[in-house]
Amino acid sequence: MKPIHVRAEPGDVAPIVLLVGDPGRALRTAELLNRARRYNEFRGLIGYTGTWRGTRVSVQTTGMGCPSAAIVCEEMAMLGARTLIRLGTCGAVQRDMHATDLVIATAACPLDGTTRAYLGGDAFAPAATFRVTRALVDAAAAAGVRHHVGVIATEDALYAVRDAWAERWQARGVLAQEMEASAIFTVAALRGMEAGCILVASNHAGRHERLPDAELQPAIDAMIRIGLDAAVALGG
Repeated sequence: MKPIHVRAEPGDVAPIVLLVGDPGRALRTAELLNRARRYNEFRGLIGYTGTWRGTRVSVQTTGMGCPSAAIVCEEMAMLGARTLIRLGTCGAVQRDMHATDLVIATAACPLDGTTRAYLGGDAFAPAATFRVTRALVDAAAAAGVRHHVGVIATEDALYAVRDAWAERWQARGVLAQEMEASAIFTVAALRGMEAGCILVASNHAGRHERLPDAELQPAIDAMIRIGLDAAVALGG
């Protein structure tokens, strides 16, 4: 099957793909890659392939939310991707977490409609692949960056997330709230791919004042490099 939205050909996309919601983050990642080549810009789903420390890596924009992310994941599978790593932002849920902390997800509570549509109402636990999670944890530790490892929650309606929501999921041990991971983990499982997720906390869930971009950018840059180093450890 030929992709509809990511207008690329087999071979354009590397076996390991870093997934980012923001096209600007795709461009920033591409600037770090050696000999990066753009393979798609249709619908703002910017994608580049290059190398990092000798390993071929792609960075692909997903847009915001599970429906768009699921489409991109399906089309990455069509193009031969084998491992997907989400690099994104999130709202911190636990009280001891701070903006700019990193979160490495082991699984995602599927509070979104896209995951439900894929599963037809069946119970399912969208989880990251251990090998990918291990590579992200090792890369974060090597970078000396403050990070947390555990379960996150994926929601559809950002502005519906309020303090009461955060308190409920805080009590359940959830680390952070974001908008794509459960669908990425689910599509990866269904299509025989590996998947992982690393996030930067930009605020506290339920409070919609976000840390200014200039203050957040160093943590995002660290996250990008951790994702790239994990790709090298995973062997392309």
